[in-house]
Amino acid sequence: MNQPKKTDKLADQDPAIEAQTEDEQEADTQSVHTSSTASLSESITEYRRVHGRTYTQKTDYWGPNDDRQNEGLEVNHYWITLYLGDKLFLAPNGEKAQMVLDVGTGTGIWAIDFADEFPSAEVIGVDVSPIQPSWCPPNCRFQIDDVEQSWTWPSEHFDFIHTRNLEGCIADWAKLYEQAFECMRPNGYIEVREFDIELKSQLGPVDDGHPFKEWSRVMLEAMGKVGKVGLQCRDHGLAKSLKEAGFVDIVENKFSVPIGGWANDPLLKEVGACAFEFMNGSLEGFGTFLLTQVMEWEYAEAIVFISQFRAAIKDAKLQSLFDLHVVYARRPEKTPRTASQD
Repeated sequence: MNQPKKTDKLADQDPAIEAQTEDEQEADTQSVHTSSTASLSESITEYRRVHGRTYTQKTDYWGPNDDRQNEGLEVNHYWITLYLGDKLFLAPNGEKAQMVLDVGTGTGIWAIDFADEFPSAEVIGVDVSPIQPSWCPPNCRFQIDDVEQSWTWPSEHFDFIHTRNLEGCIADWAKLYEQAFECMRPNGYIEVREFDIELKSQLGPVDDGHPFKEWSRVMLEAMGKVGKVGLQCRDHGLAKSLKEAGFVDIVENKFSVPIGGWANDPLLKEVGACAFEFMNGSLEGFGTFLLTQVMEWEYAEAIVFISQFRAAIKDAKLQSLFDLHVVYARRPEKTPRTASQD
């Protein structure tokens, strides 16, 4: 049986992150800035407007798609790439991949960077919102698709599939990975990157009523109300789902990501500052729709709840962090389907 395993230098970040002293934290306050296959309606460009933010019209995706959110996605891409050693992927076949699919491409920044770095590869980015730039490398293109619907790409079409930030956005993870497996060439790889939605303190467990606990509880309830699964990365859930879909040689990594500039290590300090900037700028967009439209809270009540969570992540004394899971796996060379054709 293929058990999830870890890589060497990029394995679990179990040792505690060294924090700055309170004086250092106070002195350092500067933020680091550093054609559709699912036949979606043309009205996909008609956005819903909720309390000043815009969202896709015809899907149940709850994340905003306006400029404020897109700026956060760019920051998110920056710090993840920085944390992983300026690598766009950890899967072993990425440099040799010729047909690449980026699922949930967002602004398209990962797909564009991959296409720039590997000009011989053909890269397709797919998302439910047409928010990608019109300019991109000649070997990169974007499609407006809903990957929760039936995929219409040919079997064994891609040799590398990348997914990121889909936690709480997918109803049927098994179907998603089964379709990825079907469209994957033998010996091709899939790489999945997801955050655990519940934040924690490095100093120890927080009380049940703490904003970290309350935020994840309410968000998970709201996601469940729209039929989405928000705990997929817990208890090796990503690796288990990939294995059930037929993938092998599963490698699972878990990284502790500080929130804010409290870490003493220069790299973690920059990563943490960027992670805070992404989270701080995204809270209102994520929370507003789920709280007011799904949970049916009053807008004022939602803003108070969001503000309480924001205050908690700003508290450097908590040394707050979350887990980033990066899992990759290979489609075997021989499967029951391909073997029967020999």
